[in-house]
Amino acid sequence: MQKKIVLLPGDGIGPAVAEAAASVLQQVADNFSHTFKFDKKAIGGAAIDSAGEPLPADTLQACQDADAILLGAVGGPQWERNPPHLRPEKGLLQLRKGLGLFANLRPVKTFPSLLSSSPLKQEIVEGSDLLIVRELTGGLYFGTPSERRNAGQTVVDTLLYERKEIERIVETGFQSAMLRNKRLASVDKANVLESSKLWREIVDEKSKDYPEVAVEHMLVDSTAMKLITNPTYFDVIVTENLFGDILSDEASVLTGSLGLLPSASLRDDELGLYEPVHGSAPDIAGQDIANPLGAILSAAMLLRYSFGMEEEADSIEAAVDNVLQSGYGTQDMHVDTANIVGTARMTSLVIEQLMEAKVSS
Repeated sequence: MQKKIVLLPGDGIGPAVAEAAASVLQQVADNFSHTFKFDKKAIGGAAIDSAGEPLPADTLQACQDADAILLGAVGGPQWERNPPHLRPEKGLLQLRKGLGLFANLRPVKTFPSLLSSSPLKQEIVEGSDLLIVRELTGGLYFGTPSERRNAGQTVVDTLLYERKEIERIVETGFQSAMLRNKRLASVDKANVLESSKLWREIVDEKSKDYPEVAVEHMLVDSTAMKLITNPTYFDVIVTENLFGDILSDEASVLTGSLGLLPSASLRDDELGLYEPVHGSAPDIAGQDIANPLGAILSAAMLLRYSFGMEEEADSIEAAVDNVLQSGYGTQDMHVDTANIVGTARMTSLVIEQLMEAKVSS
């Protein structure tokens, strides 16, 4: 099978982890007789420097023509004083909006070999395996442009949602629950926000189409507390943009390292944007110490969601698990000093596992 993947290295450690994920995908292609063609394009700060804007037209066009998109990371201190339209993060927001990528999926799963890395007690985090489904193109981040009034003494931000925007992300939440343990926590702030009241109404309507799914309405504040005190309580969480942003970052600490977490941003068809949850970490860029596993696991999600390649995705996840079970880790992970490896070596270890799997199959 032949597929076109647009590679968006971005800024900071983005190029290193994106290349790591691409190398792993190439090994998977060799193992399963596929052809993956990579088209590298600029985004974020790198695009501002080279093209004068965070999302050049040719990058957007290439992404529109692709079968899937793999992103490293965007951002850095050298662009912080730029006007809002020339910030690296603006390129990512424009890409999500331009491609209609409304559903952000962030799986959070603990690895037995790394339970000691979590800041929470082992008995609390052990067995945690949840999926956060976040609406990605509406709400506060995309409402009427924020403004200051009364000589800067008053600020206005608009939380705007159309019914259809809520319906499609709620549908994604139910579909995700059907593929897992059929438990869905719908998170809102219906005791305060009108948008949340509509959200809750739509969840109740949709639940009639999924009688097998156990639905629970939860307020965002109580959800935040339960994520820390009892994370194994959750299977699938579905929520709006701002709440999803905050809750998914909170949940990311359960694993002990932000560098382990992948994500997918999807629309109604197979096209998706895949990226590690971590940022660009410019302070460690170019030092061969960044953790590539979040990007590599994002590549597994790419195979599963955009290409329908379940076996191939499983092979990457198994390879990563085997490497971690062997005790290896990057500097952000709590492993024996003798087993700390760099970006390139960690990538090689995963590829070696994939090669061994091919030989034994």
